[in-house]
Amino acid sequence: MLKYTIAQVTFAEVPDEISLTIELSNCPYHCPECHSKELWEDIGAHLTSDRLCDLIDRHYGISCICFMGGDSSINELYRLFSDCHILYPNLKIAWYTGRNSIPEDLPECVDFIKIGPYKEECGPLNNPNTNQRFYTRGRNMKKMDVSQKMWYDTTDKFWKNEFN
Repeated sequence: MLKYTIAQVTFAEVPDEISLTIELSNCPYHCPECHSKELWEDIGAHLTSDRLCDLIDRHYGISCICFMGGDSSINELYRLFSDCHILYPNLKIAWYTGRNSIPEDLPECVDFIKIGPYKEECGPLNNPNTNQRFYTRGRNMKKMDVSQKMWYDTTDKFWKNEFN
């Protein structure tokens, strides 16, 4: 069962997007340096399709839904991706996961994916030394081919000018 703890509008999770970011609990990765260890627990409210629609409808002006986590209930998460895409075709979909690679069965409606566990010595996405990667589907940038589905590494969009 997918549960969420927080749903809030953010501007930094997905470059160039106003995102409704939903933090999902029961994370299976338990990264030692995790900044949200409370998300390791099975806590929060059940995130159903109806609840997701309610959250979206209450946040006018968003351009993206960003799911953070959900790996412990992957089939439910994929169903929410699909429901969101069908009901809100103009919204982009992003997923932050601690996995080390892009799942081959990831639904095509997902526009962005952040992969990799947080490692304090490497820093977060805004650090050029990060181990985490942020990919965008279908842009004309550095190409990564996962099962004939084009993903482009756009991690550098998080880096400030002092790193460029």
